[in-house]
Amino acid sequence: MTARHYCVVAIGKRVKHIVIAIALVACSLPAGATEPVQPLLTELTSPTVPALPALEQVALVPRDELTDEEEPQQQDASELFTLEELKDKGSDAAELTLPDVDLPQADIPLALNSKVEYFLTYFQTRGKQSFSRWLSRSSRYIPMMKEILKREGMPEDLVYVAMIESGFHLQARSVANAVGPWQFISGTGRRYSLRIDQWIDERKDPLKATVAAALYLKELYGMFNGDWYLAAAGYNAGENKILRAISMYNTSDFWELSRGSYLKRETKEYVPKLLAAAIIAKDPARYGFSDVAYLSPIEFDIVKIPSRTDLELVAKLTGTTYETIKELNPDLRHWSTPPNYPDYELKVPKGTKLQFDAAYGKVPEDQRYTEKVLYTHYHARKKDSLKVIARRYSTTPDALAELNGLSKKSRIAGKTLVVPARQTVDFSHEGRSAATAGTAKGGYAKYYTVKKGDTLTSLAKRFNVSSKLLSVWNNLKVRVALKPGRRIIIAKFIEKNGEMVPEARKS
Repeated sequence: MTARHYCVVAIGKRVKHIVIAIALVACSLPAGATEPVQPLLTELTSPTVPALPALEQVALVPRDELTDEEEPQQQDASELFTLEELKDKGSDAAELTLPDVDLPQADIPLALNSKVEYFLTYFQTRGKQSFSRWLSRSSRYIPMMKEILKREGMPEDLVYVAMIESGFHLQARSVANAVGPWQFISGTGRRYSLRIDQWIDERKDPLKATVAAALYLKELYGMFNGDWYLAAAGYNAGENKILRAISMYNTSDFWELSRGSYLKRETKEYVPKLLAAAIIAKDPARYGFSDVAYLSPIEFDIVKIPSRTDLELVAKLTGTTYETIKELNPDLRHWSTPPNYPDYELKVPKGTKLQFDAAYGKVPEDQRYTEKVLYTHYHARKKDSLKVIARRYSTTPDALAELNGLSKKSRIAGKTLVVPARQTVDFSHEGRSAATAGTAKGGYAKYYTVKKGDTLTSLAKRFNVSSKLLSVWNNLKVRVALKPGRRIIIAKFIEKNGEMVPEARKS
């Protein structure tokens, strides 16, 4: 009796191709006994939907790992699917047919291959809801962004980098703490002159962040000899990562680099995702996005603010609402324009500039800003008490207890408390995470937590202050050993002419 065994093997998810091995094993095979193999091969190799890209199984969700609840989150491995599996589940994807190859006009090179096709299909199926939101918001910011890119001598279609980075969500924040429509981390943002502190985060400003992105992309474009695919990959992974990949594989072709294992999957997918987004966004109706509710383009006037000013006052003088002013200025973190920022450019509703300038000039400078209390968190230590913490933050035990829903006798060791902290100084340099607390009336101090090996002399040099001042501020002897964990004052400030200046300069 003849025994025939057919074996189908699918090689793991990180290989370049799905390999189908069919072994025909027979104890005694008569001539012509191989005829069943051909039907099996035909059945296994005749998909009716686009095949999964040869590179590897790609992630389902673009890099939108944002904290905003309306944005899609990265799905875990159990939710990953191939297009074949999508067909088996009866999804609408099985009915989709990609339009004939006829790429739209663009000022960055477009390409169509299996990897791009994968994202074209994804954006029309599982990602359709998110992509519809991206398209809806795109009309609000693309005109302004294109104008800036053109002014900087850059291709206008680079706006689609912002689309796949954030979906044009100005408050977007990734798991890596990249922020804003162009998803800058703080280091890169500051590198391109974006101000980031406790009062302002210009990564969220669609105008200033677009200028910074244009400068960064221009630098990447030059670094990679005019190759936009490598420039885009460098925007995602960092230029050094791409340079190392080029050296490692001895090629500057992005698609060839993507075949290797050195680049992360996110970077390998970044360029095809960008190309797919651009192709659809340039002709959305052709790809099933004919019913998108597009937002009106953002319009505003810019006024220069000479000194710190309440946004509520701005709203009153322009005849609009506080919420409208905040929406036009997403970079502002609090209720006012930032301190220490002469001639800050504030956006106001279109057509209100003259009205504002005339009314603002009549408001005395000392009536343009009202101090408010900000809050921060403090993790109570073993020996802390409400009385001790209240003294440190210039408040009362009763106020702290009420703020945190505690009684005066509550045990607070190990608890995280909400405490008032009027943060009016930019501590963007080292040690900025230390809490800010009141000292004298109208004055503020910056604290530092002592680490092993710290001395008054080393801290004085580190924070550009004299050892004598440190010892006076903290009631210490110059040669005393500093105990790790102790919080000491390393800077004092007072308010002078509406600005915070070091106390040592008050004379």
